[in-house]
Amino acid sequence: MESGEGVDRPGGPGGPDGPGLRFGCASFNQDSTSLAVGTKTGYRLFSVTMVEKLDCIHESAETPDVYIVERLFSSSLVVVVSAAMPRRMNVYHFKKGTEICNYSYSNNILAVRLNRQRLVVCLEESIYIHNIKDMKLLKTLLNTPSNPSGLCALSINHSNSYLAYPGSATIGEIVVYDANNLSTVTMIPAHDSPLAALTFNASGTKLASASERGTVIRVFSIPEGLRLFEFRRGMKRYVSISSLSFSPDGQFLCASSNTETVHIFKLEQLGPSGEDEAATWTAYMGKMFSAASSYLPAQVSGMMSQDRAFATVHLLASGQRNVCTLAMIQKLPRLLVASADGQLFIYNVDPQDGGECMLAHTHRLFGVDEGRGEGAECDGSEVTRPPHTFPSYAATVALPATGPVTATLTGYSEDGGAKKGEIIPEHEFAAGPVCLDDENEFPPINWCHGGTAAGQGRRS
Repeated sequence: MESGEGVDRPGGPGGPDGPGLRFGCASFNQDSTSLAVGTKTGYRLFSVTMVEKLDCIHESAETPDVYIVERLFSSSLVVVVSAAMPRRMNVYHFKKGTEICNYSYSNNILAVRLNRQRLVVCLEESIYIHNIKDMKLLKTLLNTPSNPSGLCALSINHSNSYLAYPGSATIGEIVVYDANNLSTVTMIPAHDSPLAALTFNASGTKLASASERGTVIRVFSIPEGLRLFEFRRGMKRYVSISSLSFSPDGQFLCASSNTETVHIFKLEQLGPSGEDEAATWTAYMGKMFSAASSYLPAQVSGMMSQDRAFATVHLLASGQRNVCTLAMIQKLPRLLVASADGQLFIYNVDPQDGGECMLAHTHRLFGVDEGRGEGAECDGSEVTRPPHTFPSYAATVALPATGPVTATLTGYSEDGGAKKGEIIPEHEFAAGPVCLDDENEFPPINWCHGGTAAGQGRRS
């Protein structure tokens, strides 16, 4: 799952937001097999397919103060935004060490979301939807409600390519937008307070949300927008939800915050006959409460429909930003938590009984030597560094003589496509979604040169 949608970066356009923080952002890829980390000197990509071994598959030191880095599944396509140029998005083929293209926008880029059909760029008051095959701008959503955190979510399922973003700056309304057909699907009145986190399940049929209060997490059906589940994270205090993520099968939902506790909720599924698959006392009472809730006042029924966490994790420290995800690693369910102090925690999850999750392994994202250099212990972490065989961008592509275009986006058509450049032959791109699973997955990168309606763009 694409994790931490909403707040997946410990820093912002200004870089890491505190002394001693080792990196400016962290995000898991769409299927949680890779972790991308932005640092003061560049970015790193890790493979997280094993518990006791963390492979650093790529390291770049050419872009300083990276605060957004997103990898497309297990492909070579990676999107990078630096605090040095917060209005410019760079798209790289990291295995070839080449830049595919870059685009400049009218304001700071706050978030980037990817799936196999679309690339979405979120600014504070506008959203840009690109076709990922050729980076053509398909749609510009202008004058969206103020969204200073860049909160948005994009379904990883290219068939149900839904985009969710705040529909209000004062209450928790969610706009669900069809990024394939470029049309608004529905508006969901999700919370009384402004939104803090959003995420889709893998199939794009469910959307989870949390508000700035952080006490209640709700799950809605997509595209209908009906409330399916409601979970209570806590009642004693308001917290800041930093990330939400579904498990690959959509049975579980994890939530991390600025507290020391990570919650995992179980979504009870109904079988074909309408009966609960697991005929437990909790499931039976849940059905009774749900049936009775339609006859009770809204506040009472809301409390009755809220379930406690199925499983929990207590981190070693609180107050640190983090991003979490649920993944299958070595055929077992795991919870992964990347924290702002540069550590990755992997926990075992019991899918039957839940309860307190056991810590399986701790990895330092900056290697043994760097950790020792700061007097820190390694906690048995094994980090494999990549061989230095990747040519640099400067060594493979001639750098332009001029700097990036910084013109604003005035005068753009909302549905504008390429205005200049060569027509791209249809045979250069597959008719369906681009396959992105091997060495030849992406590009072709011999795309047209010249500006496009995405702001100002350059293709290499």
